[in-house]
Amino acid sequence: MIRIVDRVGHIILGLKRNWPSGLSLFLVAYFTFHAFQGDNSIHALRALQQQEIELSAEADAIRATRNYMITKTTALSRQAVDPDMLEEQVRNRLGFAHPDEVIIILK
Repeated sequence: MIRIVDRVGHIILGLKRNWPSGLSLFLVAYFTFHAFQGDNSIHALRALQQQEIELSAEADAIRATRNYMITKTTALSRQAVDPDMLEEQVRNRLGFAHPDEVIIILK
C-alpha cells in the first residue's frame, strides 16, 4: 500500500513539473486540427477564394451588359437621337426593310 501511495506521489510530482508542456502540446494539437477542419479552415478559405473569383467574373459580365444598355438608351434619349440607332430599332420592331435588302431571320 505504501508503494502505491509513493508511486502516485511520483506521478503527481511529474504532472506538476510537466503541465506547461502538456498544455502547450494540447493547444498546438487543438489549433492544428481546427486549421484543417471546419467552417474556418484552410480548405474553406480556398473555397471562398474560388467563389470570389467566380463572382467577380460574373459581376464584370453584368457590368459590361449594363454599360452596353446605358449606351443604347443614351443613344435613344430625347435630347440627341442617333439616326442609325433609330433606324435599327425601327427595322427590328416594325420589320421595315429597303426594297433591295435580303432579310434573314435568325431565331
